Amino acid sequence: MAELSTIARPYADALFEAARDEHEGLASWSDLLAELAQVASLDSVREAMTDPRLDGPQRVELFEALIKTPLSAYARNFIALLVANGRLLLLPQIAEHFEALKNQHDGTAVAQITSAFALDDAQTREIVAGLEKKFGLKLKPVVTVDASLIGGVRVVVGDQVLDTSVQAQLARMRDTLAA
Repeated sequence: MAELSTIARPYADALFEAARDEHEGLASWSDLLAELAQVASLDSVREAMTDPRLDGPQRVELFEALIKTPLSAYARNFIALLVANGRLLLLPQIAEHFEALKNQHDGTAVAQITSAFALDDAQTREIVAGLEKKFGLKLKPVVTVDASLIGGVRVVVGDQVLDTSVQAQLARMRDTLAA
């Protein structure tokens, strides 16, 4: 997986630099890349894009036909470049790296919040407010439920993990008693 990310990074970097110079370019490119990545992730699309019976222009035309958002000339050129270099199926990794660059530029980060139980909006806002103070960043929460945590929450922001779940506390107690 790291290899694919390494190959995708220069495309995301170049696109980010170009989009940053456009008025409102980052937000619109972020949305478009999310859609492109979603389409490129489909098994049927992956199969079609590797079909040796299709040449480059046919792949570009087929892929563009699957996109709902109207494409600018710049977006069409980007897709054609990816097809020409055999990198179209790297769109999920390109989109992921582009989003990380955008978040860094905006001073934001994604907070993966996993809870043992469903959180309502007020609880999520309260958790996010505390986390924003701790990290000094504007956070975008992505909340999931995992009953195996038993209670509490596990939060991942970038490469930092805060685990206050009952499952983690039990594991720490087990390790302490075993030592």
